[in-house]
Amino acid sequence: MKNKTFDCVEMKRRGAEHVYDLTKDMTFEEEVEFWRRRSEEFMRKQERLSARRPATSGSPARLRPR
Repeated sequence: MKNKTFDCVEMKRRGAEHVYDLTKDMTFEEEVEFWRRRSEEFMRKQERLSARRPATSGSPARLRPR
């Protein structure tokens, strides 16, 4: 039997609980704004990371918004 050092389901559940805790008291409009800001932050981080690494044929260009 394997000793698990990483439990993907547990990680997913902790993440979902964290998001719930962050958004549980928000109105619908506040939650939409929360996700809009988080998406913008994510896209900026992706751009910074892709600018630092050399271009390859398997670059994540398909993930960028059109």
